This record gives sequence, structure tokens and C-alpha cells, in this order.
Amino acid sequence: MTTRLVIVESPTKARTLKRFLGRGFLVESSVGHVRDLPASAAEIPEKYKKEKWSRLGVNVKADFAPLYIVQPDKKKVIRSLKAKLKGVDELLLATDEDREGEAISWHLIEVLNPKVPMKRMVFHEITREAVIGALEHTRPLDTNMVEAYRARRILDRLYGYEVSPVLWRKVAPRLSAGRVQSVAIRILVEREKARMRFKPARFWDLTATFRTVGGEDFPARMVSLGGQRLAGSKDFDPDTGTLHRRNGIHLEEDDARELATRLESAAFEVLSTQKKPFTQTPAAPFTTSTMQQEGGRKLGFDARRTMRAAQRLYELGYITYMRTDSVALSPQALRSTRRAVEDLYGREYLPDAPRTYRNKVKNAQEAHEAIRPAGEAFPKPAEIRSKVSADEVKLYELIWKRTMASQMKAARGWRMTVQVQAEDAGREVVFQARGKTIDFPGFLRAYVEGSDDPRATLADQEVLLPPVKEGDGVTPERLEAEEHVTQPPPRLTEASLVKTLEESGIGRPSTFSTIIQTILKRDYTFKKGPSLVPTFTAFAVVKLMTEHLEHLVDMDFTAHMEDRLDSISRGEQDALPYLKEFYFGNGTTGLQPLLENLTEKIDAQSVCSIPLPFPVDDQEVVVRVGRYGPFLKAGDVRAPLPDNTCPDELTLDRVREILEDQKAGPQSMGVHPQSGLPVYLKKGRYGPYVQLGDAEPGSKEKPKMVSLLPSMNPETLTFMEAMDLLSLPRTLGADDSGVEVLAHLGRYGPYIKRGTDTRSLEDGDNVLTVDLDRALVLLAQEKRRGRSAASTLKVFEKVEALDGVDLQLKKGRYGPYVTDGEVNATLPRDIEDPLSLAEDRAVQLILDKRARGTTRKKKKKAAKKKAGTQKTTKKKTTKKKTGKKAAKKKAVKKIRVKRMSG
Repeated sequence: MTTRLVIVESPTKARTLKRFLGRGFLVESSVGHVRDLPASAAEIPEKYKKEKWSRLGVNVKADFAPLYIVQPDKKKVIRSLKAKLKGVDELLLATDEDREGEAISWHLIEVLNPKVPMKRMVFHEITREAVIGALEHTRPLDTNMVEAYRARRILDRLYGYEVSPVLWRKVAPRLSAGRVQSVAIRILVEREKARMRFKPARFWDLTATFRTVGGEDFPARMVSLGGQRLAGSKDFDPDTGTLHRRNGIHLEEDDARELATRLESAAFEVLSTQKKPFTQTPAAPFTTSTMQQEGGRKLGFDARRTMRAAQRLYELGYITYMRTDSVALSPQALRSTRRAVEDLYGREYLPDAPRTYRNKVKNAQEAHEAIRPAGEAFPKPAEIRSKVSADEVKLYELIWKRTMASQMKAARGWRMTVQVQAEDAGREVVFQARGKTIDFPGFLRAYVEGSDDPRATLADQEVLLPPVKEGDGVTPERLEAEEHVTQPPPRLTEASLVKTLEESGIGRPSTFSTIIQTILKRDYTFKKGPSLVPTFTAFAVVKLMTEHLEHLVDMDFTAHMEDRLDSISRGEQDALPYLKEFYFGNGTTGLQPLLENLTEKIDAQSVCSIPLPFPVDDQEVVVRVGRYGPFLKAGDVRAPLPDNTCPDELTLDRVREILEDQKAGPQSMGVHPQSGLPVYLKKGRYGPYVQLGDAEPGSKEKPKMVSLLPSMNPETLTFMEAMDLLSLPRTLGADDSGVEVLAHLGRYGPYIKRGTDTRSLEDGDNVLTVDLDRALVLLAQEKRRGRSAASTLKVFEKVEALDGVDLQLKKGRYGPYVTDGEVNATLPRDIEDPLSLAEDRAVQLILDKRARGTTRKKKKKAAKKKAGTQKTTKKKTTKKKTGKKAAKKKAVKKIRVKRMSG
């Protein structure tokens, strides 16, 4: 019987495939990529370490030949696959059907060097029918897609490894640059700059509630006065706050209030009515990008969380492949969807012919089908609820509903407009009311698409207007003047950033979540609610790149790069000419000549100075990105900025306040009664603190500094409270053995110390008042994992997804975390209130940490084993060399003796 080895990337995918493949098939996982460019100097093979290009991992002088190495944690996997390959008759590579999957298959062929026939097996859903179909329709490796992957990987390495060192030297260490990442940062910074420039404008209008003759009320808003339209928010220049359209009337407060008073006795009648039909068609099925956007809008998931849930759903066989640009559905999927629509909603909701959608993204070919429920009979969300995590069932329900809606009839209804008029001093005053009714909900029965603008969503809700006709009289029941203030452009969220990148043709949807995680990790941005706020480090990096490497962060240039890579994947051009053009130049400046002597040309102080759009006391104010964080500089005055300061919050009043506080210097609290040293209250980067004495010039010893407790307010801090803080550490007494017990305030909070034994104080304990008895009780408790005794904030009991264990949310030394008793997972920064943590998110944190922990243990074990082997080898080698040296000396000595005796 023929035996076949099937290799996939994921262990979960391998387990699912085993359900469909019977005897004669071995299904194994490569656990992702097995080879890549070296990530560090330690991974570079010894024979290449002396080569100048080895650090880059790409030999640009040898047609950009990449140096691929088997990743250290994959060597065991490769040995296992090679052993299994020896006992089979055929190799089937069943990695994902996108560019990355094709590359993994290519790497496996290169490393395994199979002597048996090899075939490529592709499917976009893990169902029995799809897998059996893929077995019957295998194909060779797509070399064009592999070539595009290699070009993209080399391009990203050249960009990142050549540009990042410039940022290290001129801005800050540990920063990174990237082909898509740097453009994403620029987009965030440009939006924040617009918010910083923004000047609000105030304008007024009138709102009214009118009553018909039949006694029905409806709301309306004033739209024109004397034949001229009232100015709205779009009529004002966001940078100046002034009216920039001359065809609008800017109604001021006094005029609005006087007009409202006069109109209370005016006669109103219906000027016109309009009723127009409308149809609303459903959105296309999900692509990777639209799924990430809706995951953010509707579920509150970040891009990474959405993709993590989608990956699991795909590998378990519940949805089709989740990395796709296509909005098409296969004929089988169309039949299944239409059958489900008819069964669930009725024949009247089913259009006569299947709906088809066209791709808006160029080169949308990587999966050939949109994301949808897998199989022929789509399981309802309730049917898989007990088989997957909470995140996964929520996302599946979203995908299921979107797929159903895409094959349903359009919603139909009417949009109505009623205009009401009166006269004021010979001027016509017009109010307008808008309404909307839905006669047939169509696809809205299944799904309503989310919006990045909640106000637009509210404005489009169904509103009924009473039946009125032209000339009918109406009575104003309420007339009020209403103020409006223009709003700055909203910050981008993960969803809207993904949308912006996709619409600009930058990057691939499958990489967006990784890009966002990178810019968060590198502190280019932080989250304020769902919004992404760029840091001043991001401002400095964008300033450097726009001034010295402008085309590398130009959106059109980056989109053109993506087009060139896509054309390589289609076989329309070769990779090598493009790589040469990008690196060496060809009519345009290449990366290598651009970076030549660039560091000498860049003024670090200039790029790290971000001027604010207003002076203070006739002095220019800049934000400087320094070694210890950003600070304000105005003349000779420097003032540190608190961590995570939003750039647009640096208004003139706020900047003046910070500078005045700095000029005033530390607030004197008095003189310490024992030491006679002055006591100060100061504000630092990490908050307010008290300081005893002054720093001695030239001395490395710092004065004593103690942070205020969370319960303390710097505005009301008393001298005695400052003394209490400076008394720390407090000696509480000694235990039965005579060992001294102290109460201390450390970097991570208050704690008790006895010798080298420590315990963190728990909620309700005060480091300034805790006594010896309480301290001994804490010290008698079993020490928790780590150094801190964590307090429990919340318990999720008997969590099914974790085999029935209790999952606890705790507050520890390093902040809040969740634990299953064995694994601890720190809460991400985007969770502002730990108590709001949902069970499914807590479970996912534990699962992620378990996966990372296993990898780290393997790496640590491998490194330890390697270190031990190297040490042993070195010892043996030394002995061997010593033996040879001794023998040589002995032989020389014999010759000398022989000569002397002769």
C-alpha cells in the first residue's frame, strides 16, 4: 500500500486533517516556517561570520543571495520529518494556499531534499470534501509566488536592517524601521498634527418641535435664513476656526436666541414634502481586512485578537482560509448560503439570482474566495458554542451573519423630507425634518455593517414623519437656540488604520495585525481607549525620515512597491531587476547611495525637536525627545512630560502650566527636624514625589526620594505626611528570632522585609501604619510566585476552555495579571480597567502565554544543551593540543641530547 507524508504548518490543522485522511497517510506539522534569514549574530553560521554582508543576511553583491538558516527551535522538527520521509512513497505539501504557505513548502523541499515524488496540495477550507478534492487535484509548487515571497523578505530585510541603525544613532536605541510600519507611523503622526493644528469654531442654529393639526409631533432643524444656508461644521477651516465658505450664514449666540424668541409667535406652514424610495444592498463577504475592521467595530477586538480567533476557526475546520483579498464565493458556497437563507428567513428574502461581488484590491488572488463558514451545511453559531472559545464563537457568528446577508435581498424603504417655513422681519426662515422608513428589511434581518463614525450610524436610524402636505399649518411646541462646536479629526483606531492602509494599497491585509503590534511594542504609539495615539518618539522618527528619506515613507512610493511585488507573484516580471533598482538605484536614488554618509548629515538635536504651534512669552516651545523621555524646552527652561502625554493635549494653557511649575522649582515643604535638610515636593516623569536635601554638585550620590502613595494628593500633601514618607523604611520591630522587620516602599509598591524574605502589602494595608503583628502574619503566608504577594481582584470559576480550572485575576508587583495556578499572563496596556476583563479574553491570554512559554522552554533547553556541548568540546580540544605540544617538546629535547652526545 502506498504511504504518503502530508506536511502542514500547524499542529491544530494536522489534527483536523487526520480526521479526514485514513490509512496510508502520515500527517505532520512543520510548526510554521522552518527557515529564515538569521535573526542575530549568534545564528550566523561560522563560515559566514567573517563576511561583511553576513549581518545583513543578504549578499547584495551576489544577486541578493539570501542566507537562510534552519531556526534553532526547528532542528528537532526537521530531524523528525526527515526520519518519517524515509518510510513513505510520496510527499504532499499541504501548507496554506497564500504566499507564506507556498514559501513554507519551498523551504521544506530545500531542507528535506525528498527522494520521493513531491506534490503541492491546496485547499481553502478544512472539510472532508475540500481535502479529498485537493488530493485529486494536486499541482506543482508555484515558483512565481515563491519568488515574490523571497523578494518581499529580502526587501524588508534591506529596509529594516539598513534604516533602523540610523534611528538608533539619531533618535533612540531599539527603534525599528519598516517598509509598511514606517508609513503607518507617518499616517498616525499626520493625523495627530492635524489635531494639534485644529482650532474649534462655535456656531448656532435653532431646533424645533412642531405639532400638526392632527396632534402629531416631529422634530426639525433650521437650515436657511433669508434664502441663505446656515453654516455648518464643514464650512469652517479646521486650522483657523474661521468661516471659509462665503455662501453660508454664521449665526452667533445673541442672534440665535433673539430669533428663537421672535419666532415663538410666528405662523408656520409646510413649505414642501418629498418622498423618495431607496434600496440598500448588503456588503460583500469578509476579506481579511474587512473582518479585522468589523472585529474592532462590533466586537471590540484588536486586529491581532481577531486574527488569532480566525486562525483557530480555520484550523478546526469551521471557516475558510482567513488570509484573503477576495470577496468571491464559490458556486458550492453560493448554493449553501442561498439554501440557508431560504430555510432561516424565507423565500421572500432570497434574490432571484446569486449576488456576485468584485474585488476592489489589486491582485486579489491569494485564496480565491472570501472568508465564510466552511463546508456545505454551515453550522449555526449556537451549534459550535461548546466546541470553541468565546472569542471564536463571537467571530464565527459575525462571519456567519455577514455571509448570510451577502446573499439576501436589498432593504427597501422611503426617505422623506419636510420643510417648514415662517417669516421674520421679511426674511424667510426654513426648518427641515428628515425621516426614513423601511418597508422591507431584506439583509438587515441578518446583519448591519458597522461604522467608524458612530454619529453617522445614529443619523441613519429609522425615523417616522407624520403625514403632512404642502400648505398645512403647524404649531411650534418648542423653539430653542442650540450651540455647536466643530470637532478635530478623530484619531485612528486599529480598524480605521487597517482601512486606510488597504485603501492606499500599502501592505497586505494578512500582515496588518503584526504591523500594529510592532508599532505598539516599539512605543511608537499607545492606546487611549480604542484610539492609537502616536508618541513624540514617533514624531521624531517621522521628521527624520520625511526630511532625509522622504520617498521611503511616501504612500504612493510604498503602494508602487506593493504593485511591483504583486507583479512578480503573477510572473509578469523578475525579482532581481527590481531588487537592484531598489537598492542600487536606476533613474531614482537607491537605498545604498541614499544612506551613504547619511548619519553625518543628520542633526540629532534638530530631528528630535518638535516645535509646538504657539510661543510662550515670545519664546518658541519645542518638545525634545531625550534619553529619559520627552520634555518641554522654552529658552533655558526644561520640563519633563508625564508618560503617555497625548501630543494634542499640549495646549497653550497646559504648556504654560508645566513650564511655570518647572520655573517655580520644587515646592519647599519645610526642614527635616533631625537632619536639618530641606524637604521638597517635586513632579517627575512618573508622578509626584518628596525629596530630602539637594544633590551635591559633582556627586554621584542622589538625595533620598520617595513617591507619593496612590491615596495622596500633591495639592493637599502636608509636611507631616512628607515626613512619614521620608521615614521609610520603617522599623516595625523584631521577630522571635531577633531578626528586624521593616516596612518599605519600593519601585513596585509597598512591602514587608525580614532579612532577604519579602512580602507585598495587600489591599487595605498602609505602609505608613502597618504594625509588627500584621507584618508577621504576611510573612507567615506562603510566598506567591515571584517576589510579590498578589491580591485577588476577580475569579472565573471552573473555566471550560481550560479544563475546568479556576482562573484568577490578580494585582501583583508588576501590575494586574491572570493566572491558572501555573501560568501567569500580564494584562495588555489596552485594558485600562482590569475589572472589566471578560472571561474569554482572560482565557486567550493564558493560552497565548502557554504557547510562548513552551517555545521559550525549548529554546532555553536547546541553548543549555548547546552550551554544555561546546564546553565539553573545548575542554577535549585543549587537552589534545596540550598533548601535542608536550610531545613536540620531548622530541626536540631528544634531538638536542643526541647532538650533544655526538
